[in-house]
Amino acid sequence: MRPISLFATLYFILYSLAIAAFPAMAAEPVVNIYSDAQEPLVRPILNEFTKDTGIKVNMVTAEKGMLLTRLEQEGDMTPADLMLTVDVGNLWRAKSKGLLQSVQPANANDQIPANLRDPEGFWYGMTTRARVIFYNKNKVKPEELSTYEDLADPKWKGALLVRSSDNVYNQSLLASIILADGRQKALEWAKGLVANFARPPQGADEDQLKALGAGEGKLAIANSYYYGKMLNSPNEEERTLLSNVGIFFPNQQGRGAHINIRGAGVTKHARNKDNAVKLLEYFLSDKGQSFLAESNYEYPVKQGVAVPATLKAWGEFKADAVSLEEVGKTGPEAVRVMNEAGWR
Repeated sequence: MRPISLFATLYFILYSLAIAAFPAMAAEPVVNIYSDAQEPLVRPILNEFTKDTGIKVNMVTAEKGMLLTRLEQEGDMTPADLMLTVDVGNLWRAKSKGLLQSVQPANANDQIPANLRDPEGFWYGMTTRARVIFYNKNKVKPEELSTYEDLADPKWKGALLVRSSDNVYNQSLLASIILADGRQKALEWAKGLVANFARPPQGADEDQLKALGAGEGKLAIANSYYYGKMLNSPNEEERTLLSNVGIFFPNQQGRGAHINIRGAGVTKHARNKDNAVKLLEYFLSDKGQSFLAESNYEYPVKQGVAVPATLKAWGEFKADAVSLEEVGKTGPEAVRVMNEAGWR
């Protein structure tokens, strides 16, 4: 996790104070969001929510770790009503730290599969993404690929690109492997993965895909939505690099590919709880689901909502149905396994 800069901390504090004061000054109803999503990606649907409900939405954006830290520091003085973040690991930590409260949005249990929401109502998946295998089309044929487990085979020595172990996406993937295969086999897998690294882990998922497209390594592990964004990038160089990269959904003959979520939960000390629940319900409407999926190249959680065209072109795939609550709970053990395996 990157350190939080003094400037970012001061900015966050000042912005938080500003939105905390807003309800007292305004006659209109309001809901305040803390989010790690870039505001331009979310603001259009928030504006639609305001237009349809009359509820104004204030949004503060920050890195994932900073969101949790700020909520902890603010305690019952927080202005935040809703936390919107990525990966069940972050949502599980927020719940375990007592930063969220249980709510029951209308029809949420019917619209969201049970494995994609907290069983006690502390958080709900809004969209899904798959953490899968990418390959350089000039070096690897898709028929050579099969499972996550196969990536530890010595035949892939010097082939694999992946980011560091402090990334929650990798922690959740390894947690899913612990749940599927047991701790010992997961440890052996992680050690095999480390032995097959093409370079020391570095950068974000985009950097793995760029390096792969440029000819470094043969395979990469990354989230599917980065691939969608880069295929549609306004940057011609990115699009050209990605033309050399293919996507592969592993474990299709078994448990399926690992998926995770962009999710949301109502904060424990929400002053506008009812409005926060209404926003959750709006995110689960057909309009909300379509927007969230299209804006970030993700899959809607609600059945019957169209999958974005870019993702549809990749074909249907079998997704791992493991409970993400269990994945989040196993995350700390995954970190210990990574440390033992020498995954830095």
